[in-house]
Amino acid sequence: MEHTRKGAKAQSNFTGDAYVNMLIGDPGKYDCTVYDVLFEAGSRNDWHRHDCGQILLCTEGIGYFQIKGQPARKLQAGDVVEISANVIHWHGAAPDSAFSHIGLTPKATQNGVTWCGQVSDEEYLEATQ
Repeated sequence: MEHTRKGAKAQSNFTGDAYVNMLIGDPGKYDCTVYDVLFEAGSRNDWHRHDCGQILLCTEGIGYFQIKGQPARKLQAGDVVEISANVIHWHGAAPDSAFSHIGLTPKATQNGVTWCGQVSDEEYLEATQ
């Protein structure tokens, strides 16, 4: 997949190679942040939660989203994921496809993120079977 908006390499809270391009990084004007994330095949972020939720607009490739304790949801371009406040989850690429999404963090000035540990290889493989 040719992704023309590749951003800075994610340095923590990801397994594998992922890149984040902040589109709106200063929440002052709109009280939200907007970011384009590219996950290389097999990469994903760690389990985490957002105090006020998160929205994902899937743009390219095949990916997965999983809420802790539930089956994973396969994602593709055009899918929208609405994640409620304080729901522990992860998202990332399929094992054999890169994946990208536009992420929106609403109420950014009060919407902290809590990282809850890595998604193990076993959890990832089970989710993406």
